[in-house]
Amino acid sequence: MARVITRFSAGLVQAYDFSTGAAVASDVVPTVVFPVTDEASLKPDSCAVAPDLSHAVYATPNRVNCIDRDGSMLWQLDFPPVSSQRPNARNRCDFSLDGTVVWVYRPDGLARTGAGTDRWLAVDAGTGRILAQAHLDSVGHGSEHIAHPDGLHMLLDVGEGQDGSRVYRGRLDGDRIELFEYEWGNRVLVSMTSDGSHLMTVDHGNADAAFHTYPDGAVVAQVPVEALGYEPFDAVIEYAGGYVDDSTAVVTVAGETENEEEWFERYLVDPHTGEIRRRLDAPSGHPYDFEPLGDGSWLSTDDGRLRRHILKG
Repeated sequence: MARVITRFSAGLVQAYDFSTGAAVASDVVPTVVFPVTDEASLKPDSCAVAPDLSHAVYATPNRVNCIDRDGSMLWQLDFPPVSSQRPNARNRCDFSLDGTVVWVYRPDGLARTGAGTDRWLAVDAGTGRILAQAHLDSVGHGSEHIAHPDGLHMLLDVGEGQDGSRVYRGRLDGDRIELFEYEWGNRVLVSMTSDGSHLMTVDHGNADAAFHTYPDGAVVAQVPVEALGYEPFDAVIEYAGGYVDDSTAVVTVAGETENEEEWFERYLVDPHTGEIRRRLDAPSGHPYDFEPLGDGSWLSTDDGRLRRHILKG
C-alpha cells in the first residue's frame, strides 16, 4: 500500500507522507510541494512523488517531466505527438516503491493515430531513459497503478470504457518487462492489502466486489449487491472503497431514488469470508471521496480540506 499520497492543485504537485507515526484523525497538510510552471500547470494527466520526496514526475499529453522541489527540470521524456482528435485518453506515471523506476502507461491506441494498442514503459527514475517497454493488448482511456510491497512488481488497471477493464502485472527483467494479464473477465482493480497478499476488484458491470489472493488472483470471497440488501436494478457496486486494513475492506453501493436523487453507502466487510459487518458512517461528497491507507485509516475531502479518519470499533 502506497504511503506517499499525491494530489495536484493550484499548479502544485502535493505529497502527503503517511509512512511514519501512528494514524491520527486530523486535517492533513502537504509534507512537500513541487511547483509546475509549464503548460501542465492547469492540470497534468497524472503526477507522482518519489518515496524519498526528493523529486516528482508529471505527465502531459506528449511527455513525462521530472522536477525537483523548486520546480527545476531534472529530465524530460518526449512521446510521439498525440492525434489532433485526441479523445479522453490520459498518460499515467507512478514510482516503484524503491523509487528507482517510473512506470508509464501510454494510451496509444486512442491517443495516437495508427499506434494500434497501448504501451507500458519502465523508465529510469534518475535519468528518464527507457529501460524496457511492453505493447499491451488494451485500447484504454486511462489507468491506475498499484505498486506491490515487494518493490519489484507493478499492477496496472486499464479502463477501456464500455469495452471493460484489463488488469496486468509487470516486473522489470533486464531490458524487458515480464508481463502477465489476469484473466478475470472485466474486473476493475480497486485495492491491495498493505502486505501485498490480497487484492480487491469490482465487476465492470458493477454486480459485485471480489477479493483475491496474490499473485495468482484466485477468488476467496465475493460480495454481490444482493448481500447488501439491494436488487441489481436498484443499486450497483461502485469501483470505490478498498482495504482499510488487512482484515477489513470497504464496499461502496450506490443508486438513485424515485426522484432521481443519487445516494451511496459504504459497508465494512470481511475480505476473507465476504461477511457484511456493518454500515460505515463516513460522510463525503461522492462515492470516490474515500482513499484507504491500509493502517486502519482513510482520507476524504471536507470543504476543500483533506482529512484523515480512523476506523473505530
